[in-house]
Amino acid sequence: MAANAFAWVEIYVQDLERAKAFYEAVFGFQLEQLESQIPMWAFPSDSSQWGVGGALVHMPGVPSGGSGTLAYFSSADCISEEGRAVAAGGSVKQAKMSIGPFGFISILVDTEGNAIGLHSMA
Repeated sequence: MAANAFAWVEIYVQDLERAKAFYEAVFGFQLEQLESQIPMWAFPSDSSQWGVGGALVHMPGVPSGGSGTLAYFSSADCISEEGRAVAAGGSVKQAKMSIGPFGFISILVDTEGNAIGLHSMA
């Protein structure tokens, strides 16, 4: 098995530009358009760092929201992204809460109805 269990994460969206604006506003990074047969905007990634890459994807016929899988984004402090998510048109489903020695998590809902997680140690 590879060092990381996951090789890639896709978040399905209906309005790619709206979703791109949300994620860029909440996390403060720029997504990169991928050359692909389907529209995709990739999250920043560095294969030499811990974690995996992923993208926002508009897959015809695949709805967004409620898939039963939750992707967690790294955060310095979940509170920061919570406020930016609400300002960008999303909502907070679960405010920052302790998970004991493993840090803290929050759960947000993006503009497409997808639940996403945040994880921080502070």
